[in-house]
Amino acid sequence: MVKIVFIMLLMIEFIFGARIKDITNVVGVRSNHLIGYGLVVGLKGSGDGTSSQFTLQSLSNMLKGVNVKIEPNQIKSKNIAAVMVTAELPAFSRQGDRLDVAVSSIGDAKSLEDGVLLMTPLKGVDGRIYGLAQGQITMGSQDKKKSTAGSIPSGGLVEREIVNEIYKDERATLSLKKANFTNAITIQNSLNGFFGKKVAIATDGGTVKLKKPDSLTMIEFLATLQDINIKYNLNDKVVIDEKSGTVVAGSEIEIDPVIITNGDITIKVPSIEDVTNAFNARDGLGIDGANGLVSVNKEKPTIANVIRALSKLGANPQRIIAILGAMKKAGAIQVDLEII
Repeated sequence: MVKIVFIMLLMIEFIFGARIKDITNVVGVRSNHLIGYGLVVGLKGSGDGTSSQFTLQSLSNMLKGVNVKIEPNQIKSKNIAAVMVTAELPAFSRQGDRLDVAVSSIGDAKSLEDGVLLMTPLKGVDGRIYGLAQGQITMGSQDKKKSTAGSIPSGGLVEREIVNEIYKDERATLSLKKANFTNAITIQNSLNGFFGKKVAIATDGGTVKLKKPDSLTMIEFLATLQDINIKYNLNDKVVIDEKSGTVVAGSEIEIDPVIITNGDITIKVPSIEDVTNAFNARDGLGIDGANGLVSVNKEKPTIANVIRALSKLGANPQRIIAILGAMKKAGAIQVDLEII
């Protein structure tokens, strides 16, 4: 039997709010990626084999630095491994600060368990050294006997500082994490209203220029404005994870009139006129579909309504995803579908 569902549920309007610091970044305040090449020693025969020539060459070069001369082809040890070391250098880091580092094998090592990373320079994209990493590798909750990646908590040390230029001539800039003209104007008006003077101007959908008040330092100004709450608009979209069958959609995303048939289920989203006539003709009763009952109101339906109704009818996540995709292609869903 074909299950027919007429969907027309009441849409509730939500007002979203957030602090400015949650939806913007101060231009110039950013972290930096660091990377280095190093050697891990102390492995229990689980290191790189003789086929990883770069490992043997690296060890030979390192030993020459301590006055031990040996050719790569003379090295037979399997207790060493070549690794790439990565770290994140936070904004405002100072010399002597500690960093967490990640270590990953690049040779044919079977495991880095119990390994010790020898002192490894960490470089930025400009090729300059900003940190050093060294220490005992930890595997966490991974299978230690098979893991070729690990970490060294606080195993990095900052050696060079990066200057963060966040303001100049008493001016700074906010960058919206997601560009939106309405949100940019809202931030501008909220800041100008809060400080009682023109301190902000939106130059485009993703940028708000700032000029600090005379009564505050720039740091005080930025610290104050970041905690101001504003109302903001979300960019509507539907996110679909095909692997797990998860669908995430805003509760306000509306669906235009459409009829979709998928197997034994038919989804009918009628127009406002059709719902009004049905509502009046039935004295306010809901429309009863075979094997299902969905209440009716004189408002446009949303994706959340459709998903809820399909779930009640026993549709699995993959089937719901297929129906939403068909609705999008039919033009009933106007927002973007993002598949991950």
